Amino acid sequence: MLKRMFVAPDPGRIRLRFAARAVLGIGLAVVVCGLAGQTLVGAIAGGLAALLTLFTVADATVRGQAVTTALLPVVGVPVLALAAELHAYPVARDLAFLAVVGAGVYARRWGARGHSLGVFAFMTFFAAQFLHATPEQLPGLYQAVLLSVLSAAATRFGLWCYERRLAPPLVPAPPAGTGLARVTTRQAVQAVVGAAFALGVGQVVSGQRWYWAVGATWWVFVNTASRGETLIRGFRRILGTVIGIALGLLVVIPAHGATVPTVVLLAVAVFGIFYSAAVSYTWMMLSVTLLAESLYGLLGILTPGLLALRVAETGVGALGAALAVLVVLPVTTHAITDAWIQRALRCVHACTAEAAARLAGSATAAPARRLGELERLLGRVGLAVAPLVHPLNPLLGRKRRARRVLALLDDCAREIRGLAAVAADPVASHDARLTAACLRVEASVLALTEGSGPVHRPAGVPDEPALAHLHGLERALADLAEPLRVPSGPVLVGA
Repeated sequence: MLKRMFVAPDPGRIRLRFAARAVLGIGLAVVVCGLAGQTLVGAIAGGLAALLTLFTVADATVRGQAVTTALLPVVGVPVLALAAELHAYPVARDLAFLAVVGAGVYARRWGARGHSLGVFAFMTFFAAQFLHATPEQLPGLYQAVLLSVLSAAATRFGLWCYERRLAPPLVPAPPAGTGLARVTTRQAVQAVVGAAFALGVGQVVSGQRWYWAVGATWWVFVNTASRGETLIRGFRRILGTVIGIALGLLVVIPAHGATVPTVVLLAVAVFGIFYSAAVSYTWMMLSVTLLAESLYGLLGILTPGLLALRVAETGVGALGAALAVLVVLPVTTHAITDAWIQRALRCVHACTAEAAARLAGSATAAPARRLGELERLLGRVGLAVAPLVHPLNPLLGRKRRARRVLALLDDCAREIRGLAAVAADPVASHDARLTAACLRVEASVLALTEGSGPVHRPAGVPDEPALAHLHGLERALADLAEPLRVPSGPVLVGA
């Protein structure tokens, strides 16, 4: 976990800039709320709104990010009003919360924008429970949310829009489907069932902090697609929460809610959330726990008993998510892993074809852009395969095959990076043998994705750089045939 957090590569210092901008934007939002005369509750609501604005919006283009940011209050304000108006009606409030959970997960079918709006809607309802919002507080909360979204937008698109200097990434879409065959539809049903369990049991554990359990269930489902991914995320959420609670006992409680040290802790927690999100869910949850503890410290209600209650409610939420994915319309790790590996292999062929076209003199071929898509697909493969390579997985044979597949896909990516670098050289010339090698790569990909036919293995190592990379790619694809074609199924078989 330490290695994943501190040794993980950060090309272009994107994660560092992402986290530093978040601290700046959220700090600006809180200052603006203070200057507008907001109370402590309003400032906290504004800070959370700014955090969500900077964290959840992930469209591929700056223009798309701006549109999604503008839509956040359109979704958040009505949800905030609903949560506050139903504050005195527990049954109606609970049913509305479950409806928001289902709608928020289902919205992921519309890609990054649907995901962002769904998360913002859920967290707005959650924040209303956290702050015990009532109808009388709504005008001030509306103002805090709007000012904070504007402050975050000004920071993101005005003060520090580093995305303008980056090529827009090719973001892989989730696997398609219709009806209950669509993963997002199944997850929406699972999330509602899991949240209903968490809500009911959470209220038995605590009539005041029950929403922690619902929040734990919700976040376990974010960015997961199979039951294996969800179970691993639930484990990591509990682990991060427990470590964060232990750290809070050592650092946050001794601060006694004093303004200066608590503000420093909040800044560190915000930075940790944004810096670790892409590489370690455990570290992100540790930071989220520190953030929650610091906010409760500011409100003057932080105690060791409250921290113990958070661990219990987190466990209830993780259990709700686990039961839901195991019993209700389960999506197997095998199905998701198979889909992402096949997409990665097809992208390997597309990258090869783009590089070959560039070497042949095409001015429009862009292997580097395709390579960016491959890197994201391989990241998604890693997430899908994570349950199979987890230390707690007792199926050693599947674990070995999964690690072998990941290593060979990394070999493919390395050879394609080399091929793209050669293609970028303006003096690189086209070799007629490249066409034959590209055709063999295409045939190998088809053989692997369709589960039949031989996979060619080249002999020797040519001197020409581009051809050497293509031969290395062919060997990696040939080696992939063994772990992908196991007797128990055409691809990795998971939980």
